[in-house]
Amino acid sequence: MQVVNIHEARTHLSRLLESIERGEEVVIARAGRPVATLTAYRPVRRKLAAPGSMKGRDWRMADDFDAPVDELFSCLQQP
Repeated sequence: MQVVNIHEARTHLSRLLESIERGEEVVIARAGRPVATLTAYRPVRRKLAAPGSMKGRDWRMADDFDAPVDELFSCLQQP
């Protein structure tokens, strides 16, 4: 883990990004106190629900679920 001050982070951002791409972690400090951590970006993979995964589960939709939509559309249709 590399610790740098704010001035060094501004001055050497490209070098720090290269370190991060190699898997290193960079901590930015102000007056010797850590204030931020720079790490490599890792996209989050979201697991999609399998088709039919809700089958057999008890779930209910409110009786007035679409009432606000009807109200909205009626407002839009009036001249």
